[in-house]
Amino acid sequence: MINTATQPIFTPEEYLANEASASVKHEYVNGEVFAMAGAGERHNRIALNAAFLIRSQTRGTPCGAFIADMKLYVEKQNAFYYPDALLTCDPGDDHPLYKTAPCLVVEVLSPSTANIDRREKRMAYQTLDSLRAYLLVDAEQRQVDYYLRGETGEWLKGRLEENETLSVECGKLEVPFSLDLLYEDVTWG
Repeated sequence: MINTATQPIFTPEEYLANEASASVKHEYVNGEVFAMAGAGERHNRIALNAAFLIRSQTRGTPCGAFIADMKLYVEKQNAFYYPDALLTCDPGDDHPLYKTAPCLVVEVLSPSTANIDRREKRMAYQTLDSLRAYLLVDAEQRQVDYYLRGETGEWLKGRLEENETLSVECGKLEVPFSLDLLYEDVTWG
């Protein structure tokens, strides 16, 4: 006989209530919750660098820069994620626990999350009409892949090269990214 244990299914409201008092962060995908692993020093430095680059452009604007403790709700996927950094310029995107209309999302890849970030999250994030750019920053090597929404809505994939600057436009802002800026103070080995 096969044991068919089932995992409890939560509503978004139950998830948010439980998450408010949880000692470990969880992501939520269509009723299921998944504990998140902790991150190492390189991951933290890269995420902080990305958030700093975003925040440096939002000063004095109505846009908001957020880091890994802000959830992103993707309604079409019924999912809550914790991106490493995000930018929203939508004045209606004002929920205190989560955002719904980012124009830029940054995920820092680790060996345990890279496949989810490259497939599941990318597909979910790209359903957001507001999203203009999705950056995937590798924590194991100096490599940044990105997806930019084209003029007609198609997604264009690229890789940030040495000595290149990628300017991501969100609202009236332009956020510059380069390998040197994203990997500043990151040590290898």
